[in-house]
Amino acid sequence: MAEGLLAGRTALVTGASSGLGRHFATVLARNGAKVAIAARRMENLEALAGEIGKAGGQALPISLDVADPAAIRAAVEKTEQNLGPIGILINNSGIAPSESALDVDEELWDRVMDVNLKGAWIMAQEAARSMIAAGQGGNIINIASVLSLRVQKGTAPYAVSKAGLLQMTKALALEWARFNIRVNAIAPGYFETDISRAFLQSEAGQRMAKAIPQRRFGEPEDLDGALLFLAGDSSKYVTGVLIPVDGGHNMVLA
Repeated sequence: MAEGLLAGRTALVTGASSGLGRHFATVLARNGAKVAIAARRMENLEALAGEIGKAGGQALPISLDVADPAAIRAAVEKTEQNLGPIGILINNSGIAPSESALDVDEELWDRVMDVNLKGAWIMAQEAARSMIAAGQGGNIINIASVLSLRVQKGTAPYAVSKAGLLQMTKALALEWARFNIRVNAIAPGYFETDISRAFLQSEAGQRMAKAIPQRRFGEPEDLDGALLFLAGDSSKYVTGVLIPVDGGHNMVLA
């Protein structure tokens, strides 16, 4: 893995212990990046680091709760000390509780915003400081959602946080372009992961699939093109954009 599209670059992926974050880390490492993999579940991260290492890559597991600003700063510092200045940040951590809007209490609202929006904000700030100090610029990729653009019942805090993440992407892209830092976002639709697979393959999930123009849910590999495009030099004149990867779902979701 020493050679590849991202050879010589250091990436930090949050929420890397499972699901799409795990996949993103693997794809970046496969393409030559040194990857700091950050999340709360260290046992999962250590297993992933082992897999990446066996494949010839380099991965550094870091314990991180993005709702803790001090932990974010420590994660960035540890990445710099062990892998070098951060060139790529994948802001992937997120939680998605399902509750009726009337049943969302203040504690749940704050938790969703602390992880999905405030945590992403502070993570981006700290990564940007690392990039500016290194004088090399970099790429920040925020993982938004189809619900950045549309809404569904029972997802109010999540949808609001992801819509805020989209506007944050544009605001930071505007301010940090002068430092050669590009800030973009990917909006996945519904993807089959270990957590979601049982529901998506259920009768209710299959009814949902019929509403997607491509008539299927996404597989993690469907995100690889957008991820590598934004992380690499092919997108060096692209900033402040959102790339939906959802089989056309955002056109019809209501």
